[in-house]
Amino acid sequence: MFELCIGVDNLKAQTGYLYHIKDEFFDRINNKGLMINHENGHSRPSYLAIKDDDILWFIPLSTKIEKYRTIIEKKELKYGTCKTILIKKIAGKEQAILIQNAFPTLEKYIQNRHTIDGKFIKISSSVEKEIINDFEYMLSLKSSGLNLFFTDIDYIKELMLEELK
Repeated sequence: MFELCIGVDNLKAQTGYLYHIKDEFFDRINNKGLMINHENGHSRPSYLAIKDDDILWFIPLSTKIEKYRTIIEKKELKYGTCKTILIKKIAGKEQAILIQNAFPTLEKYIQNRHTIDGKFIKISSSVEKEIINDFEYMLSLKSSGLNLFFTDIDYIKELMLEELK
């Protein structure tokens, strides 16, 4: 159903890359559930993108591994699994993939691709598949009445679709 990809300005959509979002988007939405865009003058966090027709879903990454490892362990003890957060190696470092913090936006709000030493960072296809599966699972739970997303994704999606008209 979904695929990891994105287009920025005239760049061709590329599967599994990391991106940064413009401040303009966060100013427009002004939603307390969204993660802070900048931290100590650096463009953070990095986001994975999932394309869904005209809407793009962004999933933030975090380097606060121990914080999220503890949350995952608690959820696994209570529910037997955790689909809201994954910890995987990306660009040689463990990253927390915060599916619970996903939000929709448009291509015009993409600032740039994330790079390390001038190279674009691409996630592995196995991590990509796991993220998409967990994201789709969370969307299916939401459509069944159990919302595990931290942001009001319906409200944000509605705003984004209005901008496309």
